[in-house]
Amino acid sequence: MEQDVLIALLSLAGTLTGTLGGILTSARLTNYRIEQLEKKVDRHNGFGERIPVLEDRVTAISHRMDCLEGGKT
Repeated sequence: MEQDVLIALLSLAGTLTGTLGGILTSARLTNYRIEQLEKKVDRHNGFGERIPVLEDRVTAISHRMDCLEGGKT
């Protein structure tokens, strides 16, 4: 009977170790993927800051072209 209890306790310890190991590995992978997504979001946020500047430049260039074309005709 004592042998059965020992086997049951060893099985419990193995199950707990495997479960906790799986949980920790999953958490690390999830954190890694979240970090990668945050890096992508940061890159896209940079575009959000640049677009208004580009729009202003395009407007200025368009205005200059209109002035040059108007002067030729």
